[in-house]
Amino acid sequence: MNMVQKEERSWWHKPLRIIQPNMQVLDTPRMDPSRLAAQLKEMGANAMVFNTGGIYAWYDTQVPFHNVNGYLPQGRDLLAELITACHQQDLRFIARFDFSKAEDHVYLRRPEWFVRKEGARPEIIGAERPGSWPLLMSTCINGGYRNEEVAVPVLREVLSRYEIDGIFFNAPGYVFCRCERCRRKHVDLYGKELPDSSRLLEPDFAARCFDDNLGAMYALIKQIRPEVPMILYYNLHRDDLSKRVVMTDLLCTEPQDILSLGHTHIPEFWKPALSIKVGRSVPGRPAPLGIVHSCPGMDWRHTGLPVAEYRFWLSQIPANGGQIWHSITGIPDTIEDKRILQTVAELNHHAAKLDNYMNGSVSAAETALVWSENGEARSWAETLINRQILFDVLLPENQAEWKLSDYRIVLLPEGTKLSPVIIEALRKFVYNGGRVLTEGSLPSAAFDDDVMPLYELLGISEAFVGEELLASYLRFEELPGEKNPLQLGMQQTNIIAHRGHVTYVQPQNEAVRVLATLVPPFSPLESVGAPPERASLPVSRTDLPLVLEHSYGAGRVMYCAFSLGALLREFKLAEHEMLLANAINYLYEGNPLLSVTSYPGLQVTLFRTENELLLHLVNGAGRRPLAGTLPLHDIKVRLRTGTSQAEETVHKLGALLSGDSIDGCAADGALTFTVPRLEVWECIRIPVRVLHSCHGED
Repeated sequence: MNMVQKEERSWWHKPLRIIQPNMQVLDTPRMDPSRLAAQLKEMGANAMVFNTGGIYAWYDTQVPFHNVNGYLPQGRDLLAELITACHQQDLRFIARFDFSKAEDHVYLRRPEWFVRKEGARPEIIGAERPGSWPLLMSTCINGGYRNEEVAVPVLREVLSRYEIDGIFFNAPGYVFCRCERCRRKHVDLYGKELPDSSRLLEPDFAARCFDDNLGAMYALIKQIRPEVPMILYYNLHRDDLSKRVVMTDLLCTEPQDILSLGHTHIPEFWKPALSIKVGRSVPGRPAPLGIVHSCPGMDWRHTGLPVAEYRFWLSQIPANGGQIWHSITGIPDTIEDKRILQTVAELNHHAAKLDNYMNGSVSAAETALVWSENGEARSWAETLINRQILFDVLLPENQAEWKLSDYRIVLLPEGTKLSPVIIEALRKFVYNGGRVLTEGSLPSAAFDDDVMPLYELLGISEAFVGEELLASYLRFEELPGEKNPLQLGMQQTNIIAHRGHVTYVQPQNEAVRVLATLVPPFSPLESVGAPPERASLPVSRTDLPLVLEHSYGAGRVMYCAFSLGALLREFKLAEHEMLLANAINYLYEGNPLLSVTSYPGLQVTLFRTENELLLHLVNGAGRRPLAGTLPLHDIKVRLRTGTSQAEETVHKLGALLSGDSIDGCAADGALTFTVPRLEVWECIRIPVRVLHSCHGED
């Protein structure tokens, strides 16, 4: 293979800025391929995702039942013109396919290809939609339309006829179906009939169907044109990425800011940041793509998000090491809300400034959060982001690829899947000097010998979970000769609110000390407000541990014998956030790699290359959805160095997006500087020469 061919095959390993014009078929005649490509280039894109096949073919297909867009210009190959125009502008063309639905005339001729609900009824999309549109029907993931009868020949046709650069499958997921193919597949896999409800499905059936369908598509693409990458979704809450990466080249996620759900259901501020962190957890892969829709919901898809909200949401993608993918309704000439075009261009041009710096960079976080989609990991992640604590995400299914030695602290929220292999890895990590912080209920050692090493690591004897507690408290214990490290910032109170189950444990030996204890409920819930003269605490102190610290080998373990994550999720009280932040700071021995002024709404991430550290700051201050930008002023930054020189040394640091210069002062083992003003997003470049040991290698 010559160098040109090699370069052509590796384009998708480089930084991407994608724009996806969700083209409406009625507007097809208004499209000028050369003009569109030039507009996207001017907006900072280096790749375009565009409709190609599935629900509509955007070319003269020869595959039966592949419905052609009836608004295509006669006598022209619009798809070929678009691809050529993109390549002339150095834009990659990623072909979008959606085989999840088809028009009703296909259903009438091939009903066996479609989803069957209860009573063998098809699933109809848009039955009450106004306008002279055919009905859309959901296709079965195991049926012929999404496999050998339509999808396979369509892919063969496009790959052989057009110089597309990549393939993306929209809406590729499983939809519950009771057709004959699904029934036979369920019997073959599990030896029993398909249930009547999706709630009763075998837990892995949907994933098996997805893997079989998309795995076949991936194999087909690689058979025909192995240089063409395939892009697939991953979901923050449910997908096994170790399986997903086997059948795709690029991962994408869709942290949509659906404001049309209403203010009480507004998406959490951390959604883009956490989605990208999860996607980056798979080692050796290109940075994940983060798709952000420009609209406040698909029901309002023809207007844009509030500009301040949109800028904040978009900035989280590159600031967390992801690649931006803009999804817009239409092309610049048809979009009604022109505000979004300016915001898209602004973000892309900022991201482009960082391409040479961020490409190949790795996270500099010293804390790892073990992820569990069914546990309290989201509550912990929200607090870490909100408190400007750097962290990476580790997936239990990728345990064989963990490098715990890269971290100083490992966090295990309640719900973490702790296999014997993971427990042993944690034991070695702590014994060699690492720190672990965990919480929540534990399996009983009386019934599971595998947890005995976990009990030994935590420094506890037999544990059992008590009843649900209301009107209870956590008391900070007085420690001889020192202040309680968990009480930092809360010195004027000895107790904070507690609710929920407690795991009753006892320390095994003197290597364990108790930092906080339980104050039992003073009243049942129905009488907590009854005459205040009866509100005395019947027991104001106990020796029942709520937080324990165990010295183990050269390291330490801290265990919260209750669900701190549940309290964070349910109540979002400042004292619970402070408790978690204080615990982490204590395990850092008060010397984290990075500390910044803790402004509400401020997010920080830190990446490193051979030559520099790259500090991202993203401003989300204000009541969401953000109506305007509230600038943050005088953000003080402290970065630990590996030196302890007493003499101050001044270094020039670069603000890469604004182009400003910032003075940094290195002395007493730290580099300190102040960011005078943060509008939305900034990236500070810090040369490694001023930080001789900047990743926990003191």
